[in-house]
Amino acid sequence: MAVRTDCRHYSSRSVSADELVQRCRVKSADTMPFACPEGCLFYEPRSITDAGWDRRPDER
Repeated sequence: MAVRTDCRHYSSRSVSADELVQRCRVKSADTMPFACPEGCLFYEPRSITDAGWDRRPDER
């Protein structure tokens, strides 16, 4: 299975201009090559706030 970037446990960061480190925060994914397990029990959809969006106080 491919990487589930829409999961709230997915994390990535750049360590150099051409290298990206991907990982699963609950360590349920394979690390080399990074891939999420088929039918992962820990999958949770990423919320808007996890994606860097902020809500205005009057919309809560």
